[in-house]
Amino acid sequence: MNHRIAALCDFLNASHSLYHAQQYLLDLLLEDGYTRLYEHESWDLVPGGKYCLLRGGTALIAFRIPQNLPQGFLMSASHCDRPCFKVKENFELGGNYTRMAVERYGGQLLFTWLDRPLSLAGRVTVETENGIENRLLDIDRDLLLIPNVAIHMNRQVNDGYKWNPAVDTLPLIGGKEAAGKLQKLLETEAGGRILGHDLYLYVRQKASIWGMEEEYISSPALDDLECAWGCTQGFLNAGDSDSVPVLCVFDSEEVGSGSVQGAGSMLLPDTLRRICVSMDWDLDRMLAQSFMISADNAHAVHPNHPELADATNAPVMGEGIVLKHNANLSYCTDGVSGAIFRKVCEKAGVKVQTYYNRADIPGGSTLGRISLGKVSVLTADIGLAQLAMHSCYETAACADAIALEEAMSVYYGLTLKATENGFILG
Repeated sequence: MNHRIAALCDFLNASHSLYHAQQYLLDLLLEDGYTRLYEHESWDLVPGGKYCLLRGGTALIAFRIPQNLPQGFLMSASHCDRPCFKVKENFELGGNYTRMAVERYGGQLLFTWLDRPLSLAGRVTVETENGIENRLLDIDRDLLLIPNVAIHMNRQVNDGYKWNPAVDTLPLIGGKEAAGKLQKLLETEAGGRILGHDLYLYVRQKASIWGMEEEYISSPALDDLECAWGCTQGFLNAGDSDSVPVLCVFDSEEVGSGSVQGAGSMLLPDTLRRICVSMDWDLDRMLAQSFMISADNAHAVHPNHPELADATNAPVMGEGIVLKHNANLSYCTDGVSGAIFRKVCEKAGVKVQTYYNRADIPGGSTLGRISLGKVSVLTADIGLAQLAMHSCYETAACADAIALEEAMSVYYGLTLKATENGFILG
């Protein structure tokens, strides 16, 4: 297996929740010499410095300060959350069996979660002798399962069945003798009395490399951890630039980005402002020469349903990074930002393909459009072609994951200069 794909698989297999994904990326940055900043403290930034911050455990920003007066910011934005089930407070349901009360997070393909070993991971807030502490928690064992109804009792299931998340997707914990035991297990694992929690179900199946040429990768949460990983690797591996490289991995994209850790928050604009204040830079001038890549996976043409794709703009897995377009601005790419990103890919030696929704099948949107409301800079929406988006187990191409790392390495090493008629990529 290619060492870069092996590293991606390690990341995916460790990221049982959005909290664990961000901790993994934060650890990479700290190991590479980045200084962690805290929003409640003052910042003393210096030329040549490398910095990172984490808000709420689920939103990461990292940046480097160049030695020279910079031209602007080179940013990327991806997200770490994925459609799944979140555990409710007072989660235990009794009766002949012990079940768990959960609610949907995002728009997942519900039926894909059934009849699979599941477990719990996320963040708990624990009472300790030193006060209240947040701790990561992962019950690393097959613990739960959402059982299907037998076809004999649900004859219409193969003809189109409407899943009821209040009934059909409640996980089974155990028999009636299991009552009360899960809460005790959680507090034992957490090391104290749990005062609050943000826990999610996750699929126990690990990432898999498969296909005749081992060309495909399947895993939970490829949307959008694959882009988060590729952008982070490009950010870490890029050469020096006279622009300011900024890596953003947000939370809450799957539910509208409206949280304090989302692209719709003030996290990014406040961070850019604080950088400029600390370095005595003109923020408006910097933004006028800045660029954003919004990186979120894209729909590949389906092998069994090619009719669902646009006839001339249908990405194929393994054929390069996807540049996404939409006339109604669900995606931010325009002619100028698309041209700049194509030039980046040309310099990196990687292929580019385009995506439009079929005109009568509305698609989703990305965090790029939302971030523009807070930081208005030229933006290109990109992604990697994948199948089964919002399934609990998604599929993409290994070659495209590598292509994104290479393109982002080039991107973050550029110096972008605004001119009267366009831009110069140095």
